[in-house]
Amino acid sequence: MPRTVLTLTGADRTEFLQGLVTNDVAGDAPIVYTALLTPQGKYIADFFVVPQGDAMLIDVATDLAAPLAQRLSMYRLRADVQIAEADLVVSRGTGPAPDDALPDPRDPAMGWRRYGDTDVSDDTDWDALRVAHLIPETGVELTPETYILEVGFERLGGVDFRKGCYVGQEVTARMKHKTELKKGLATVSVTDAPGGIPAGIGTAITAGERPVGTLLTRAGDRAIAWLRFDRAVGEMQAGDATVVRRD
Repeated sequence: MPRTVLTLTGADRTEFLQGLVTNDVAGDAPIVYTALLTPQGKYIADFFVVPQGDAMLIDVATDLAAPLAQRLSMYRLRADVQIAEADLVVSRGTGPAPDDALPDPRDPAMGWRRYGDTDVSDDTDWDALRVAHLIPETGVELTPETYILEVGFERLGGVDFRKGCYVGQEVTARMKHKTELKKGLATVSVTDAPGGIPAGIGTAITAGERPVGTLLTRAGDRAIAWLRFDRAVGEMQAGDATVVRRD
């Protein structure tokens, strides 16, 4: 998925962003994975934040770059913060990392990210890697109806429960401390029926006649699925295919 880099500059940039996003961006980490939520705790955008001199880089899916910049501008008010699009190229890979690359903070298996003038990405099969490690993707597993804890943001290091207030913090904290998650992402195996239509993204998953969830990113005979955990037991159906939860 294409990526765009935004820059935040101005004296208030760190304090400004710290009060909005799910993770701690005021520490010493060279790269942070985080998200911006609605006041109701639902997903708006996920992105990487990279402190760089007098600026903070925001590495976000291109489709979300303009809406994210607009939302951040709405919160800016009188803060000394400027938001602009940078002329930087995002590279990714899992092979030998360039000297100026940074490790993807979500999972060691996700390799490295680099910000520069040219694309030095390798030919990693990112869908297969994400399925193997249950990593959600912007616009596929991460949608406007998403609550971040249901898609594994805590496991991915994308939320800090000690940093203090941010937009959507109250709902997220309540889900963490007072609610047992009843639905979310899981890895499933998928076996297509001989002669049937292969099950792909968006295929509804059922158990008997009861809805269970939706098939999302698929790589070979494995996929990420959105499931109701209480119903995701034994063999399930996704169109003509048979689905079994693996984790």
